Amino acid sequence: MARPKVALIGLDCAEPSLVFDHWIDDLPNIKRIMESGVYAPLRSCDPPITVPAWACMMTGKDPGQLGFYGFRNRAGYDYLDVGLVDSSQLNEPTVWDQLGKYGYKSIIMGVPPTYPPKPMKGCLVSCFLTPDQSATHTYPPELQEEIKENVGDYQFDVKHFRTHLVEELTNDIYQMTETRFKTAKYLLEHKEWDFFAMVEMGIDRMHHAFWHYMDETHVLHKPSPYQNVIFRYYQYVDQQIGELLEQIPEGTHVFIVSDHGAKKMDGGFCINEWLINEGYLTLKGSVTEPTPLTPDIVNWNKTKAWGYGGYYGRLCLNIKGREPDGIIPFKQAEKLRNEIIQKIKSVRNELGVLMNNKVFKPQKRYTMVKNIPPDLLIYFGDLYWRSVGTVGNGTLFVKENDTGPDGANHDYNGIFIQGVKNKDTRKFQRVDRLHITDVAPTILNIFQIPPMKGILGKAKVW
Repeated sequence: MARPKVALIGLDCAEPSLVFDHWIDDLPNIKRIMESGVYAPLRSCDPPITVPAWACMMTGKDPGQLGFYGFRNRAGYDYLDVGLVDSSQLNEPTVWDQLGKYGYKSIIMGVPPTYPPKPMKGCLVSCFLTPDQSATHTYPPELQEEIKENVGDYQFDVKHFRTHLVEELTNDIYQMTETRFKTAKYLLEHKEWDFFAMVEMGIDRMHHAFWHYMDETHVLHKPSPYQNVIFRYYQYVDQQIGELLEQIPEGTHVFIVSDHGAKKMDGGFCINEWLINEGYLTLKGSVTEPTPLTPDIVNWNKTKAWGYGGYYGRLCLNIKGREPDGIIPFKQAEKLRNEIIQKIKSVRNELGVLMNNKVFKPQKRYTMVKNIPPDLLIYFGDLYWRSVGTVGNGTLFVKENDTGPDGANHDYNGIFIQGVKNKDTRKFQRVDRLHITDVAPTILNIFQIPPMKGILGKAKVW
């Protein structure tokens, strides 16, 4: 029996409605893989954001099992103890870890979170969380010099994707993508591999920067020469995928996936302003202009809850004996949490219409809860609104993002395509009920390898 090969091309934030419904005829290389297999929307994890979504995909575990719930997580119960995720916090085995136990070699590029690089059977280039070129960003370490000599300076991410300098940003995204695919082609040609996986971040950056130019229903839309920038970039990525596919042998199982999708952002909901209005958060003094909520401006002796900004809302309770200046008795915390849930669900927008906010408790959403999750996770306006953490806005609803220009939020479903290179084409076969945790066991099943212990997803065979 021939030794199987699997190539996974990850497109961060690729939106299924654009790929499957609107643009597929303009994406011939992606379409060719779809015609050789199956496709479906891929339900992301909760929350549907880059970190932890790619880790969920590559481990088959949920964020509770992984112990991180976004880019930033509480490392302790001190009000300032919030830090960024890196690979040291990913303690569950990945697909390539499991393959390595059975003697299979992998090439891994840009899959979050893989900085700093860990030893593995094969080679790895770390993800967009890498601070800069000076950091050790490959395994083995000498690989980064080999890439520099044969490809050039590797680019982990764009400098800034929330910027008004859109021409500069566009050029930066294209340069990053060209470098990533050029590096991928070099590694495929010069390294032994059974499993290849890469993640390209450009689509995510394009969505956030240009969605309001593309979408005529967007609150910030106006006629612009940038209306088709996202479409043209999707075509460019499809071209790059076509060139990459030429580097892999016939019969290779090809996955084209995204960790979540995207949708227009109608605005931001000021979570901490709302908590102030409801009497849950008290500041030491008045704030009359948009200001980050930092511990030094909060009167913790009169504060029951505070929140964080981001694509989704995170709310924390100030519990006595847990937080340094906690005031909520532990026995009353659950009652308060339920009270806040009902109030958040009843919030109406500026027109008096229910926002359709979604709120859940980590202990009920996940199979287990490791480390320190928020006490509540909130999707404002069913993810059409982001969470704004600043205070002093003078309103609950803002049209602009408080961390820089941004026209898109994340959506629940990414894309899933599985085909075989040069297999006879057939009608598109759309399948349903796929979850992001199904990807890892499906890949391992191709190698006839058992899934990792505690995995939530199920292997899919068509």
